[in-house]
Amino acid sequence: MNNDKSFKRALRFEWLTSFYDFIIKWTTRENTFKTALIEQALLRPNHEILDIGCGTGTLLLQISKLYPQTTLYGLDADPSIIEIARQKNDSTNNITFIQGFSTALPFDSDTFDRILSTLFFHHLDSTEKEATFHEIFRVLKPGGEVHIADYGPPSNLFMRAAFLPIQLLDGFESTNGNIQGQIERYMKGAGFEKIHKHKSFDTLFGTISLYSATKPINLKL
Repeated sequence: MNNDKSFKRALRFEWLTSFYDFIIKWTTRENTFKTALIEQALLRPNHEILDIGCGTGTLLLQISKLYPQTTLYGLDADPSIIEIARQKNDSTNNITFIQGFSTALPFDSDTFDRILSTLFFHHLDSTEKEATFHEIFRVLKPGGEVHIADYGPPSNLFMRAAFLPIQLLDGFESTNGNIQGQIERYMKGAGFEKIHKHKSFDTLFGTISLYSATKPINLKL
């Protein structure tokens, strides 16, 4: 994802986009890891929440049902998948979907209480990861938190081999950093504190790990 309006589709090929929900549900233990991420984020009814790389909006719909008083935004660079998200969530009135890029978030500084992201960062190269975390830091309120679920270091050799199809699909440049455990390094580089790696889940195509970090309340000038 970058500012020249190029992006990687969630499943690389546009013709696979319509099958996105089915594939993610049955290959990633989606409900399990997304439920764990929501619980980890300690959401409150008055929170303003952004989902970066929101895909078809499954996570936001789940949050909306649990916390109908929250204000929710979903951002994705793929206009096709944003349209699917809008159609899928047309009965909810607290979710807004926006087509945009993670490296240049279309929001004011200090806007959100929580920013969540699932299975997105392994699509970004190192420069884009770094820029995205700096943008997340910018738009979070002081004391706000980012919570991420994405492919992380494999729990065993089998999970390392299982991740190879994802690397072939999305590219080694963007995925190597994930399995090398560099998500936490990017968080630290952007200025976050209280950086933690939480639960991990073995799936059909590798180990998905949960991370969190906090924007300091008192920023050092």
